[in-house]
Amino acid sequence: MGIFERYLSLWVGLCIIAGVTLGNFIPEQFALIASLEWAHVNLVVAVLIWVMIYPMMVQIDFSAIKDVGKKPKGLILTLVINWLIKPFTMAALGWLFFKVFFAELVDPQSANEYIAGMILLGVAPCTAMVFVWSQLTKGDPNYTLVQVSVNDIIMIFAFAPVAAFLLGVSDITVPWETLLLSVVLYVVLPLIAGVITRRGLESNGDDERLNAFLHALKPWSVIGLLGTVILLFGFQAQTILQQPQTILLIAIPLLIQTYGIFAIGYAGAKLLKLPHNIAAPACLIGTSNFFELAVAVAISLFGLHSGAALATVVGVLVEVPVMLSLVYLANRTRHWFA
Repeated sequence: MGIFERYLSLWVGLCIIAGVTLGNFIPEQFALIASLEWAHVNLVVAVLIWVMIYPMMVQIDFSAIKDVGKKPKGLILTLVINWLIKPFTMAALGWLFFKVFFAELVDPQSANEYIAGMILLGVAPCTAMVFVWSQLTKGDPNYTLVQVSVNDIIMIFAFAPVAAFLLGVSDITVPWETLLLSVVLYVVLPLIAGVITRRGLESNGDDERLNAFLHALKPWSVIGLLGTVILLFGFQAQTILQQPQTILLIAIPLLIQTYGIFAIGYAGAKLLKLPHNIAAPACLIGTSNFFELAVAVAISLFGLHSGAALATVVGVLVEVPVMLSLVYLANRTRHWFA
């Protein structure tokens, strides 16, 4: 591991501090960057995520993808967690904390909106950052691609009805442009670029060129991640400082949900006797969220300054530090698996 990967938690922590600090000292610049969006997808963040994912897509060997069907257990585990467990546990935790434990600390309308935001996070499985977590745990990139792709296809059809059921509304509006654009930006385009690059480097049958190129690209994945962290925390810097108590209240059930879902997935992977390079990414896919979609739907349904939008933003804030801790845990427990 290079210095970027070895001390990634430290760099992320410093970037969080930098983002909050810069967001409060130069809010106009961050507001300008935040305005550069289309279909609720921020174009600058999209570029950084693209930089983050492209090196991982170059690693994908399409000749090996055909063998994924021979090992369906990891894919089944991810689908069960994402669509049969995670949305419902998120809704249950939201209700438990904001209707019971925190009932005296927040007004009923705000409580309902916080629960709604949590539900939207729970129904949106991650698309982009999963490739980062998979790489950090030395996951099988081919298998990860298939898992993400299948989840994206299911999300197109299942997101609206599942979210509508849990929110108790029948006329939920899904921003299809956001959903489709995000899939194209974060999966399709980097994948095409990765395939073209890999074929070009392997054209003479020399793996050394490919390995050298991957080694040169490796730091860029982390740079893209750190740049994304700075922007996300910079966008929400004033909210973080103005509403620290509310953010803490929302973060508590989100943290319990994240670690709980990972524990369920990891136990399932152990019972299914999955190899670590499939088990770790499968559990991390089931744990992380597609926060761009959740934020966009919360804003379209409840408004920019609603409690639902705030809850989805808190999901963004806790995502990277928590997922890094789970990556660390997965790497430390590699010996538990085949």
